[in-house]
Amino acid sequence: MAGLQSLNLKTSYRKGEDDIAAAFYLPSMALSRTYDRAVGFFNSTIYTIAWGSLLTFVRKGGKMRVVCSPILPDHDLEALRAGYDAQAQERAEASLRKDLETLLSSDSTAKPTKVLATLVEIGVLDLRVAFIPAAAATAHRRLFHDKVGIFRDADGNQIAFKGSMNETWSGLANDGNLESVDVFVSWEGPREKGRVHDETDYFERLWDNTYPGAKVTPFPQVPKEELLKASDPKNLQALVEEISQAINQAVKISADKRPSGRIPKPHQVTAMQNWKAHDRRGILEHATGSGKTFTALCTIRESVELGEVPVVLVPSELLLKQWAAEIRESLQDLSPNILICGGGNAQWRNGLLAPFTRDRPDADKRLVLATVQTASTPEFLGSVVQGEHLFLVADEVHRLGSRQNSQIFGLETGPRLGLSATPKRAGDPRGTQAIFDYFNGVVPPPFTLADALAQGVLTRYFYYVHQVHLTEEEQKEWNKYTVRIMAALGKDAATPENQANLTRLLTQRARIVKAADAKVPTALRVIRENYQPGQQWIVYCDDQDQMRSILDALKEGRFPAVEYHSAMQGDRSGTIAYFGANGGILVSIRCLDEGVDIPTVTHALILASSQNPREFIQRRGRLLRTSQATAKHLAHLHDAMVVPEAVSEKPGAGYPMLEAELARAIQFGKTAENPAAITDLERIANRFNLNLQQISESGYETDD
Repeated sequence: MAGLQSLNLKTSYRKGEDDIAAAFYLPSMALSRTYDRAVGFFNSTIYTIAWGSLLTFVRKGGKMRVVCSPILPDHDLEALRAGYDAQAQERAEASLRKDLETLLSSDSTAKPTKVLATLVEIGVLDLRVAFIPAAAATAHRRLFHDKVGIFRDADGNQIAFKGSMNETWSGLANDGNLESVDVFVSWEGPREKGRVHDETDYFERLWDNTYPGAKVTPFPQVPKEELLKASDPKNLQALVEEISQAINQAVKISADKRPSGRIPKPHQVTAMQNWKAHDRRGILEHATGSGKTFTALCTIRESVELGEVPVVLVPSELLLKQWAAEIRESLQDLSPNILICGGGNAQWRNGLLAPFTRDRPDADKRLVLATVQTASTPEFLGSVVQGEHLFLVADEVHRLGSRQNSQIFGLETGPRLGLSATPKRAGDPRGTQAIFDYFNGVVPPPFTLADALAQGVLTRYFYYVHQVHLTEEEQKEWNKYTVRIMAALGKDAATPENQANLTRLLTQRARIVKAADAKVPTALRVIRENYQPGQQWIVYCDDQDQMRSILDALKEGRFPAVEYHSAMQGDRSGTIAYFGANGGILVSIRCLDEGVDIPTVTHALILASSQNPREFIQRRGRLLRTSQATAKHLAHLHDAMVVPEAVSEKPGAGYPMLEAELARAIQFGKTAENPAAITDLERIANRFNLNLQQISESGYETDD
């Protein structure tokens, strides 16, 4: 028995239990003559290739067919599906060209993309593009919600698989990080054969453009020509081998040594290498959701194996629990002895901290996990046995710059690693400098939101701004405070009395914006126009009153809405679990900003106004996290921005809340799939005589 029938295959494979790549994906491709695949968007196409078996597949004359999609808003998808639309077609080609440029400009995806281009040029790979509207009522819902793959050998035997395979860098790895798949074979009885036939028929109808609700066309000529420019047939073997070597190197330095465990992505590998070159001190300025915790865990494993004592500091009790779980899971083979300090864990006060932090290289593997609040106390700092053997790791390192937390900077240690998407403290240059001095600055290069989107680490998104106007009475109040603020700005604002008066006036005016009456009807309108059953939305509110008004309005409209906040009655974790399983609308206040992950969320509506840029960066990060459980390829961010009428056109008239709102919105718009969203924002800035370059640094910290 030869070919695919020689494989001893299971009916399903799951990450954590199975090495899916080694047991299924790689050997199936090596024995196949054809491989058909329906994936997500074009940029995920490079992750469909089983790199360890690719050269064997090519040498045997293998052929691949891949159906992918451009990233487009729903109205363009509908127009292209229904018939030819010249402007939508142009936007589709532009989207594909943008994907290609992004892939080729990234160190981690340039080589795989060149391999993809080479496979197209030498006739191994044929690409087609699918347009499927969001509301298409098909058996497969949207085309790529259920990913499908079909292997076929020289004798006509077939294997069909489908499931939640994660089309990311980890999907390239030989560690089997493909999440889970169900497998069907054509030679095992009528039921199995029928399933294979169904999936094969589905793919063939897609390919032939006869599947209901779908429009499938050849890959557009202009982006195809651009793709072929990256082809490099002479170096195909070398490129594939270099990709495989990079993956294998990542496996070696991974914190997670379990079968099918996680491996660091290219940006994480680079960060660790650069941190070591930085004398093992520095801050990783990496976008929210880009895996800072796992990067740190990889360095912690190495530190523990070197006989050092890692001291990990986190800003909240929730993160304390999450870090404890992550450490135990990833380092379980080392069986580390963990001393937890803070968050109700007081054992360290019984004289345990000093012996735990002594330099004893031959002792058991040890590490300390503490909240920043506990670690900054004199009792904790006085109990730690300081020295080069300590490895300090600070999650959300910006928190250490506050007056109380900065006491930690008196701790003498060896290596130091800080983690933050935004290590600079808004409006606090002194606190920022103290952080940078202690940790030896940021490890270059930062891993930005744009980098994370380009590499598929975060989910690409559309951004929609909804202007909210004050009522007549609110505008009068806003005008009154603005006049008083302008008068205060004209005085010697440096005196403590005038500074306090100005702060009070700005705060009182900001409350008008935060509590604007029109926010609730705006939220209801946005949800009515966009919410579809089964979706998962988060609505961020300013306070309890606003949250209650939103909940009442949504329930009156028969929307499935639930609340989530620190003072809520009932089981918070149970609420998150129910929401994750059933969808609906989660109405929240700030406590989702830091530490709570709901990666399946695809839509968010921000009603909360804030002058702390960190808050909106974290809120956006919650939405853009990739999901291992669902085929989440796109996210949608709705932003309700309060825009008062200008009282004065004088520069410096004092609009800090509006400046903060605009700064947030422009950041969101620049990295969205529809960057034209910032056009109206620029008009607003011009109306208020605001300098966009200057306001990008506006805001202040609120952690003390």
